[in-house]
Amino acid sequence: MTNLRFISAETVRAKLTQKICIQLVRDAMLALSAGKTRQALRQIIDLGGGNAFGTMPGAVDGLCHGAKLISIFPDNVARGGKAHEGVIMLFDPEDGTATCAVDAGEVTAIRTAAASAVATDALARDDAAVLAILGTGEQAWQHALAIWEVRAIKEIRLWGRNAAKSEALAARIRNAIALPVEVCADVTATCAGADIICTTTAAETPILSLEHVAPGTHINAIGSSRAGPTEIAPQLIPASLFIPDHREGVIAQGSEFIDALKLGIADEDAVGPEIGEILAAPAKGRSSADQITIYKSLGSVAQDLAAAHWLANIAE
Repeated sequence: MTNLRFISAETVRAKLTQKICIQLVRDAMLALSAGKTRQALRQIIDLGGGNAFGTMPGAVDGLCHGAKLISIFPDNVARGGKAHEGVIMLFDPEDGTATCAVDAGEVTAIRTAAASAVATDALARDDAAVLAILGTGEQAWQHALAIWEVRAIKEIRLWGRNAAKSEALAARIRNAIALPVEVCADVTATCAGADIICTTTAAETPILSLEHVAPGTHINAIGSSRAGPTEIAPQLIPASLFIPDHREGVIAQGSEFIDALKLGIADEDAVGPEIGEILAAPAKGRSSADQITIYKSLGSVAQDLAAAHWLANIAE
C-alpha cells in the first residue's frame, strides 16, 4: 500500500460535476440491473443519537472493486461540518492491492443527486417544470443543480424547518442557476402544483403525504437511507409506481416500503423494477401523465465505485 493515493473533498468538488456524475451513475445503474455488479446489503451500525456507521462493499465488472466506509452524524451540519464523513477504497482488479482512497462525503453528496437526476429523466413527465425541494442541506443544494440538468425547470420552491437556512439556500441557488426560487411556509404550499418533489431531509417521521402530491408528480425520496427514519407516508407506495435503485436493498432496508408492508397496504409486488431496468427498456416506466412515480434511493455502492474510479483515473 505504499502507493496508496488520496483524493480530497476539494478535488472531488473541482472535478466531479453533476453533468459528468449523471452519466457515471446512469452507467452504474445499467450495470447493476444487468447483473454486472456484485454487492452485499449495506451494513449499518446504529451509534445512538441519530448517528450511524455504514460499510458498503461491492464490485463493478470490468471496472473495479472496493468499499465505502462512512460515518453519518447529522448534527455535524449545525456545527459547520458534514453529515457524511468517510472514504471509498478502491483496489486493483489484477492483484487486489489497495490503490486509492476517495473522500466519501463529497462523492456521496454529488452522486446521490445525480442518481435522482437519472431517475427524474426516466420517470418525470417531459414537461415537468416546477421543482419542490424539502430540506435545506447539502442534498437540497445538489438536487437543485442536478435536476436542472435533465428538465427545463422554470421555478424552484423550497421548504425547511429553519427559515434562515431556507433563505440562504434560495439565494445560493439563484446565484448559481439564475432561476426563480420561492421559500414556502409549509410542505403543502411547497408541493402545490409541483411536477417534481425531492425529499432531502433527516426527518424521522413522514413529512410528505399523499394529500400533498398532485397526479403526475415525480418524487425522489432520498433522505431516509436505512430502515427507521421515514420521510414519505407509506400510503404513497400503493398509490404510485415505486421504483428502487436496488430492489433487494429497498425491500430489506427501505423504511417507506417496510412501513407500508407492516400496515398491510403493500407487498413486494408494490416495489417496481429497478431504475436500471427502466433505463435499459426491458421494463416500463411511467404509463400515463397522471401517474405518480417515486424513485426510492438507498444509494448503491456501484454508484460510489463508478464515481471514485473515474476520479482516480482523471484526478491529478
